Amino acid sequence: MSDKPHQNLAIIGHVDHGKSTLVGRLLYETGNIPEHVIEQHREEAEEKGKGGFEFAYVMDNLAEERERGVTIDIAHQEFDTDEYDFTIVDTPGHRDFVKNMITGASQADHAVLVVAADDGVAPQTQEHVFLARTLGIDELIVAVNKMDVVDYEESTYDEVVEEVTQLLKQVQFNTDDASFIPISAFEGDNVAESSDETDWYDDETLLEALNDLPEPQPPTDAPLRLPIQDVYTISGIGTVPVGRIETGVMNIGDTVSFQPSDVGGEVKTIEMHHEEVPKAEPGDNVGFNVRGIGKDDIRRGDVCGPADEPPSVAETFQAQVVVMQHPSVITAGYTPVFHAHTAQVACTIESIDKKMDPASGEVAEEDPDFIQSGDAAVVTIRPQKPLSIEPSSEIPELGSFAIRDMGQTIAAGKVLEINERE
Repeated sequence: MSDKPHQNLAIIGHVDHGKSTLVGRLLYETGNIPEHVIEQHREEAEEKGKGGFEFAYVMDNLAEERERGVTIDIAHQEFDTDEYDFTIVDTPGHRDFVKNMITGASQADHAVLVVAADDGVAPQTQEHVFLARTLGIDELIVAVNKMDVVDYEESTYDEVVEEVTQLLKQVQFNTDDASFIPISAFEGDNVAESSDETDWYDDETLLEALNDLPEPQPPTDAPLRLPIQDVYTISGIGTVPVGRIETGVMNIGDTVSFQPSDVGGEVKTIEMHHEEVPKAEPGDNVGFNVRGIGKDDIRRGDVCGPADEPPSVAETFQAQVVVMQHPSVITAGYTPVFHAHTAQVACTIESIDKKMDPASGEVAEEDPDFIQSGDAAVVTIRPQKPLSIEPSSEIPELGSFAIRDMGQTIAAGKVLEINERE
């Protein structure tokens, strides 16, 4: 990798609005896919009767996805601009894959929201914007795609911009931090170069907007927090937990604690990309070995932190949630599954403390009887088994969660305060 700063970029938006084609186009325009590879994809796409999908093919290189024409997993693709090295976290748009979207968006520093000019704001556009906001993405570039389909009409573009602006305001996104760009990922308009087709638009291209993104500041000054994704046994080393450092720094020789399993020890080795390293920082995916820790002592969903500033374990916690979709109403006693970092724990909503006005953030009602789709509320939550989570004001990386039930994301939220277990 070069010495340019690194950015994780999520590409979000409704299924079929052109995310994969845009990603393919970005990789192509920045010289990260050779011409002959595109040619090969073009022939293959035409054989399957899907001419025009060649850019999308670059991303969706899983055979199953080609047959279905849908992005399934998060593909990590690298490209670089004059300012940054980007890793694209290509987040699936399809409903069944919203859970991937949750884990995907939470790794991103910034996001490009793709909205098709001929379709406007669709249900998943709303869901993705909402998740991006809840998961702490601050800067949004809105690519109004498929301008070629609407004959590059300025009025159509303006309508979509207005519609998206309203949506952003609804979820309290600062619309001053959003930039709108009319593009055609398929034709290449305003992606790398300004297009003659949109002579009414004189602002930056998509690549210029990406160059102008603020540089993410790695949260190295916060205490170490490393949610465990998996635990392996590797011969010659022993037990190796694997995960991504969210905050802080891990050094060989550190004494660490795993919560809520409540075990600890000294870090003996840290590995990254199959090489031993003396320390690791936020964003690094590491495998490490801790003296005295066995495979059965810890599990996915544990969080590793310093022994003297161990990860919090909640007896109960208060959180702000927004309900995206629920077929009926949510009342106290409801127990869905909470997805927080790598943990999945059933949690009971003990009380609904107040309903908020999502537009203004003011309290709309104290102690309401229920909440339903579209409502924002402050609730008290009791995990059914120990859960390590942090207040989002202190460690935002471990302070957000999604609530799932009946195979869909019904709400998302952030932790306000924690009542720690004794």
